[in-house]
Amino acid sequence: MSGVLPVTLEDATKTTQAFLMSGKEYVCLMQLHDDIEKSRITNVIKDFIGEIYQKPPLRSSVKRILRKRTIYEINILEIENRCVLFKVACEAGTYIRKLCSDVGEVIGSGAHMRELRRTRAGPFTENEGIVSLYELLDASLTYQEDDDERHLRNVILPVEKAFEYMPKIFIKDSAVNAICHGADLAAPGIVKLNSKINQGDIVALFTLKKEIIAIAKALFNSQKIFENKFGLMAKTSRVIMPIDTYPKLWGKR
Repeated sequence: MSGVLPVTLEDATKTTQAFLMSGKEYVCLMQLHDDIEKSRITNVIKDFIGEIYQKPPLRSSVKRILRKRTIYEINILEIENRCVLFKVACEAGTYIRKLCSDVGEVIGSGAHMRELRRTRAGPFTENEGIVSLYELLDASLTYQEDDDERHLRNVILPVEKAFEYMPKIFIKDSAVNAICHGADLAAPGIVKLNSKINQGDIVALFTLKKEIIAIAKALFNSQKIFENKFGLMAKTSRVIMPIDTYPKLWGKR
């Protein structure tokens, strides 16, 4: 497999939870094991859009139990002889080689995955802000030889980029350090939300300067969060910002 692979550094490794929840997009070349009418191929593949059941393949890094995954979209790009080229947008944790196998089973010919390229992982796409390992190596050598970090800053993105499409809650400066110490988010510390939130959603807690503080689980939906003046609104699950980045202000009058 080739394509987009997000790599995190230092404290940014704490953001991998966000990638596990983010959708992904692939371009896949599937090989059928028999000659099948194009209309039959198209109709069967369309039936896989939506919620499906998958059991991870034998060679996988997770337990082989049946689980639900969502296929958001499948677009067939080309069909030539027994080869089918398609683009698929799916929930994280979807095995594309298993998808090919299942499609082949339903068609009746059997099928396997020949090639796979990841074109998107969460907010990162191969057409925007992605660099090759050669570019990263060149920037690193320039920094080591000339003590010039400009090239590194061009290839290493801010950690906040990982949360571009995640629901966000912006909080007061006075509440930041409490969250950094592991406290849950209470209603008085909330300033605004950037999108609709459902109860149970994983959200990102941000400062008013748009700095990531932590990842949390929403205890209420957007309306309840706006209406409630007291009580806990989100349970902190992963702190990202170092302690004392903002001064300790709780308990002061």
